Amino acid sequence: MTSGYESHIDRLIREAQEQGQFDNLPGAGKPLPDRGELYDEDWWVKSLAQREDLAGGIPPTLRLRREIEDLPATVRRFRTEERVRAAVAELNDRIEHANRGHVEGPPVMLRPLDADAVVREWLARP
Repeated sequence: MTSGYESHIDRLIREAQEQGQFDNLPGAGKPLPDRGELYDEDWWVKSLAQREDLAGGIPPTLRLRREIEDLPATVRRFRTEERVRAAVAELNDRIEHANRGHVEGPPVMLRPLDADAVVREWLARP
């Protein structure tokens, strides 16, 4: 038994179909992605990471923390003190930007890096 009632939304969808607005959409006639795969509880996180181009699903503020931790290894391959100081200055600018809340992800309060200390460590490398 069908009712003669058609909601506003149903009417809009029906009219759009009749006008062909759903014809030739991207992916039309193709199988749904992940069809036949086992259910993954984290599907939405993985989808977000892929859609937003997040490296490994890490929000930018946390990625910044990782870059700070990795800085000694990063500057080890630099050949000049000027390049090391430039890398520290660039990272400090991004730290300041994140501390002001202008970067996506969990809030952070990071201390700026001491360029002189980073250079001393860089000079002491084997």
